[in-house]
Amino acid sequence: MFHEAGFWVAVSFVLFFVLAGKKLWTPIAAILDNRAELIRKELDEAARLRREAEQMLEDATREREQAFAEARSLVEQSRQQAQDMALKARAEAEAAVARHEQMARDRIAAVERAAVKEVRQLAIDAAVEAAHGIIPQTLDDKGASALIDQALAGLPAAMARQIA
Repeated sequence: MFHEAGFWVAVSFVLFFVLAGKKLWTPIAAILDNRAELIRKELDEAARLRREAEQMLEDATREREQAFAEARSLVEQSRQQAQDMALKARAEAEAAVARHEQMARDRIAAVERAAVKEVRQLAIDAAVEAAHGIIPQTLDDKGASALIDQALAGLPAAMARQIA
């Protein structure tokens, strides 16, 4: 055992660490502690960055949902406005058709009145023309004078009927 080289290597190793261990252990421990502290700081920074990233993801998700909700709202409003505009256009078109129809009826009524008035005028003209031809042949001067007096007396009433 004392003659073996491995025994003396082990003894020298133990003695080396017993004698120089405290001087070597303190700087090595400080280096390891510094390294551990640096790793702890990096882990804390990574955790902080992860929390920030998760918060940003939540914010982005919330904003995306809000954007989708706004888009749906805008689409719904646009559909409602288009429907309202279509209903308004339909109502305006129906009103325009009704106005044109009423104007056509008014024109037809005016044409009918004008035709009736023209027919009446033609009938009056024909009656007057016939009266010019018949009255002188059938009436004497006394009868003609009485007929003229009677016509003059009924003239205001006939004018009132004509105006109405």
